[in-house]
Amino acid sequence: MTDRLPPLPPEAWTDAQRVQAEAVIRGPRGALIAPFVPLLRSPELMGHAQRMGEYLRYRSAIGLRLSELAILVTAHAWSQPVEWAIHAPIAQREGIAAETIAAIANGQRPPALADDEAVVYDFCTELHRDKSVSDATWARAIERFGEHGTVDLIGINGYYALLAMVMNAARTAAPQPSPQSSPASGRGS
Repeated sequence: MTDRLPPLPPEAWTDAQRVQAEAVIRGPRGALIAPFVPLLRSPELMGHAQRMGEYLRYRSAIGLRLSELAILVTAHAWSQPVEWAIHAPIAQREGIAAETIAAIANGQRPPALADDEAVVYDFCTELHRDKSVSDATWARAIERFGEHGTVDLIGINGYYALLAMVMNAARTAAPQPSPQSSPASGRGS
């Protein structure tokens, strides 16, 4: 399938697009990465989204390791190959076991999760599958992460679902497959 919103050459950017693209490039991402290519068509939306994403990805109250786990659950739930390809290696580098990543890629509950990982996995899975979270899972999240961390966990799910919607609709091409490529990797490219 053809990428519906491919990269725009920098010389074609409007002033508003340039401002927002340069903010992404100067930030911790260091480049105008895949999710922001289609979003560049709406510079103000892209600016708000990238600032939210910068907080949720790099400074959330649940930390990088658990944020990356939540991102993978969301990428799988939305069959999003770009986010999967970007975040599977990051998740492993941050301490998520290769077996956990492989289980999520195969749509299975990972068999050996640490307690904090189990809370994140269950919370994210319920939120995407049921469009809600059970009282028991909510209570476990509040006990483990507090209200701040639980709200950040919801935010991570929502933010990466937004990016998945944008890239799935735009048919953003996935980068080269990672060692733990999701079975959904063929979709959208």
